[in-house]
Amino acid sequence: MTVDEEFLLAKRQYQHITGRQQKSNVIAYQIRQSFKPGEITPEEANKVGYELALRFTKGKHAFIVATHTDRAHIHNHIIFNSTTLDCSHKFVDFHNSGLALQKVSDIICVEHGLSIIEKKPYQERVKRTEYPKRETFRDAICETIENILAQKPKDFEAFLRMLEQAGYEVKRGKYTAVKGPEQKRFIRFRSLGEGYSDEEIRAVLLGEKAHQVRRKSKRKTAPQRSFSLLVDIDAKLQAKGPGYQRWATVYNLKQMARTMIYLREHGIESLDQLREMTDSATTRFDALDAKLKASEKRLVEIAALKTHIINYSKTCDVYVEYRKSGYSQKFFENHREQLTLHKAAKDAFDQLGVKKLPRVKDLTTEYTQMLAEKKATYAEYRTARSEMRELQNAQRNVETFFEMEQKELEQERREEQKKTR
Repeated sequence: MTVDEEFLLAKRQYQHITGRQQKSNVIAYQIRQSFKPGEITPEEANKVGYELALRFTKGKHAFIVATHTDRAHIHNHIIFNSTTLDCSHKFVDFHNSGLALQKVSDIICVEHGLSIIEKKPYQERVKRTEYPKRETFRDAICETIENILAQKPKDFEAFLRMLEQAGYEVKRGKYTAVKGPEQKRFIRFRSLGEGYSDEEIRAVLLGEKAHQVRRKSKRKTAPQRSFSLLVDIDAKLQAKGPGYQRWATVYNLKQMARTMIYLREHGIESLDQLREMTDSATTRFDALDAKLKASEKRLVEIAALKTHIINYSKTCDVYVEYRKSGYSQKFFENHREQLTLHKAAKDAFDQLGVKKLPRVKDLTTEYTQMLAEKKATYAEYRTARSEMRELQNAQRNVETFFEMEQKELEQERREEQKKTR
């Protein structure tokens, strides 16, 4: 196992909080945090571990940080008391606490310019990308056959005797088969592939054809994923040059650290991809926002229409009598409220373009359906709004970060031009 592999295995250990199995009897919990070899000093590792314990426990639990240097990778053992300092509560190991701890640790490591483990899909999670060659029984038999054929036995029977001398048990018959010392079953020549059947070996021994060597299968290596955007940002943060100092002074370094973790979690590999995702999220949010506004407008219309229809039906007889009276002013004064409601209802119908009055029951059904759709849309709207804001913040932070680097390069170029004049 290489140093990097050892580091990865140890680094993953901080994803789990260990304690006794019975929660009521847990006295203390332990956290393990590891760092890439040669990237951090023991003193700085202890400070990072202290910050992790302080943030994770929110300063409510007593803890101790022990930094070990007995391995190739420097690592911390953090032990914190399960009972709070004021003895009023105990720590509850909540669901996915390991993932929450990992995220806090990653943010702190990014803030300090340290490496973190890159998230990969399950099928790409391998400890190494190159595997040692593994020789199968068939490979061993083929290699033995090739060595014997190189000695040029006089006939097929002599060839089989040489196989027996090499430690193989030979079963003669219609199809010749062999079994090695560690094999459980016989393997026929014909199953070894092209060039190893009885007829082909006999033809090679007679000099009628050349022996065709069996091709060994190659194991596939795990595909490598490139995060050019993250690599660029990570390199600039770890360099801790003028750009890093300016960012830490003018802007919030913790915000940039959270942005990097967000980019890693969502597999965003380039600034163009980030912009495309931001535009897509913004478009989706705008569409949901427009749908919500249309629903709200329609709900207001339905509520108003129901009120006007009820008022219209209640005052219809009064209006008929008013018309029969020749629109008498005295009649109007005596029924001013009813006639005013009736006129307001007719004006509302004209504004809404209603020619045939719908039934109140149908409007109530439509209102209920629209309200249910609005609630469902609003839940999706909140998710889309949150996603859009996160992407917009990430894009703004990344673009600002690179703009600062570009301004510094331009400033350096102008200074060099002044010197050359």
